[in-house]
Amino acid sequence: MITSVLVANRAEIARRVFRTCAALGIRTVAVHSDADAHALHTRVADSAVRLPGAAPAETYLRGDLIVKAAVAAGADAVHPGYGFLSENPGFARAVLDAGLVWIGPPPQAIEAMASKTRAKALMGIAPLDAAHVTEADLPVLVKAAAGGGGRGMRVVRRLDELDPALRAARAEAASAFGDGEVFVEPYVEHGRHVEVQVLADTHGTVWALGTRDCSLQRRHQKVIEEAPAPGLTPALDEELRTLAVRAARAVDYVGAGTVEFLVADGTAHFLEMNTRLQVEHPVTEEVFGLDLVAEQIRIAEGAPLAAGPPPARGHAVEARLYAEDPAADWAPQTGTLHRLAVPDGVRLDTGCTDGDEIGVHYDPMIAKVIAHAPTRAEAVRRLAGALERTVIHGPVTNRDLLVRSLRHEEFPSARMDTGFYDRHLAALTEPATDPLAPLAAALADSHGRSRFGGWRNLPSQPQVKRYVMAGREHEVRYRHTRDGLAADGVQVIHVDASAVVLETDGVRRRFEVARHGDRVWVNGTALTALPRFPDPTAQQAPGSLLAPMPGTVVKIADGLVTGSGVRAGEPLLWLEAMKMQHRISAPATGVLVDLPVAEGDQVEVGTLLAVVESSQP
Repeated sequence: MITSVLVANRAEIARRVFRTCAALGIRTVAVHSDADAHALHTRVADSAVRLPGAAPAETYLRGDLIVKAAVAAGADAVHPGYGFLSENPGFARAVLDAGLVWIGPPPQAIEAMASKTRAKALMGIAPLDAAHVTEADLPVLVKAAAGGGGRGMRVVRRLDELDPALRAARAEAASAFGDGEVFVEPYVEHGRHVEVQVLADTHGTVWALGTRDCSLQRRHQKVIEEAPAPGLTPALDEELRTLAVRAARAVDYVGAGTVEFLVADGTAHFLEMNTRLQVEHPVTEEVFGLDLVAEQIRIAEGAPLAAGPPPARGHAVEARLYAEDPAADWAPQTGTLHRLAVPDGVRLDTGCTDGDEIGVHYDPMIAKVIAHAPTRAEAVRRLAGALERTVIHGPVTNRDLLVRSLRHEEFPSARMDTGFYDRHLAALTEPATDPLAPLAAALADSHGRSRFGGWRNLPSQPQVKRYVMAGREHEVRYRHTRDGLAADGVQVIHVDASAVVLETDGVRRRFEVARHGDRVWVNGTALTALPRFPDPTAQQAPGSLLAPMPGTVVKIADGLVTGSGVRAGEPLLWLEAMKMQHRISAPATGVLVDLPVAEGDQVEVGTLLAVVESSQP
């Protein structure tokens, strides 16, 4: 009987496992890097063990240190979560060799399926030979053999892009998973990403717990998932579940796993089997009324599954809330998460809380929000409404994109595919602004400030404040009068430091206002308060390229030096942040006149990376 579980992971998934353990009366042990010393998962565990360092390669990818931590803390079992070492057979063996219970599949099953190349061979599918890819094979997908989550993946549409894509994918995969092996396969455009959750015990029973659709993706990483996958014919649904069970039985699988397919033109193409719990597992839990973590623990203890799974009920949809800017090539964002509040009526799985720092070392996912309802339409509406009312103050997030995606005409009609954001990103990221937000911010800021001394007959001069909203500057004017605050065309009903009520055309609206430094949030709209007198030294030279995020300069383009000629869109250097590599390209054709960084440099947001002097008139 398991009495204490160490979770070899962090953030949301660590908390998720801890929640089930607490319900089962099992003690919990966290491991944490120095960057996670005060993280939520570290604080809520019964005990925690430090892994010295910050980067994954120093901490969460050090299986030897994690096994030592489990032994030192008195844990008798290890749950790997997802990502990091969850699909590493060597780690699973090390856990078992230490006399601990491994809450996962046997190492040999991981070995057979965790490498996508071996998994494809097991299913009779051969990858392309990268050295012999021709124009006729394009487009192709370069993919990491280990891990998942979109790391180490690149779509290649031109032959001259293949070698750079292979190098970048290898580096990214090695950084994220400790394994730089990659392979090449045909890229199926406009397919749907459909997967089947499997659960298997040690007594030969295998469940196929329905399907999930995970087609809405950016950078090959899932954004919105749902169960069951809509629009499948009964025959295709049955085929997918049959193939998933066959894959699990082929490797004598035990525990929770996921078999993934690409569905195009009514045909299922096997992608891979993930030998772990998936990020999107909550939608299956909601539909089947199961706790998959509890089932994993019971299976690890040797308990048998029932002959068949419980019946499915209703529909569930999950959205991943990321600290990223979709309009800026999905650039990850960092900073303090001042406030996160999600309305009642939906499930929230998160590893963050108010005051936490979103740092540079790990994936920028803040939370998963899940809605369940009797029908798909109701679940989608419930999730979109909850996200729209979510209060989130801090770094830029993809919240507005999620709401718009769920309400896009292709989503309710289940016509989405993996190319959804390629087609619609520009429209989905148009700035969402409220014309009254700057006024509400200014009025709330005025509350409690000293007013003019004495009483005067003449109207006072207007107060003027300026804000940047959605990239544009807005000037606000209002007055202090004997009757209170006044603004042209708007009736001011109530003002305090955190709430403003305004009336226009007979309609009253309430604005919740929060301020942290020079950043102001008004009903979810983010603004930046500008100083009365701008700092003239803050100007940058034309053509300046600034770091969009904190990170490490991992590569500068071959032969690039000050004075080099560059073309618009040509890559100049690469930043690594949050386990992804981000290309910094020339903004125009011209000459590189400044390159103040070198490979290996750590940079902060706004650091000058390069200056390109345009040759265009």
